[in-house]
Amino acid sequence: MPPPATPASLTLSPPARAAASDRWCERVTVTFTNTGTTAARSGTVTFATHVIGALGIDWATVTTTQPLPTPLAGRTSRAQTYTVCVDAWRVPLGMHVETRGVTATWS
Repeated sequence: MPPPATPASLTLSPPARAAASDRWCERVTVTFTNTGTTAARSGTVTFATHVIGALGIDWATVTTTQPLPTPLAGRTSRAQTYTVCVDAWRVPLGMHVETRGVTATWS
């Protein structure tokens, strides 16, 4: 008899950051791993993006959300690259953004 199904359970890799064409945006790659046997069918990814000044001071953290790459079958992984941006006015000349945290919710 096969083992019982387990609910979707996602783990996320640390964000891999790359420059985008605008200083208020980044290309962020995250690998999602579903350790359950049931697919994750919907959800959102939340990014915590820090606005960093020219001297390295962390001025603000802005959160944004995007859709989770679904469906994500059980016991599989998928890497997804997102373009994460904050409002341009939040990042004056000489400042940049760093996406340091990523979380997800799913069902």
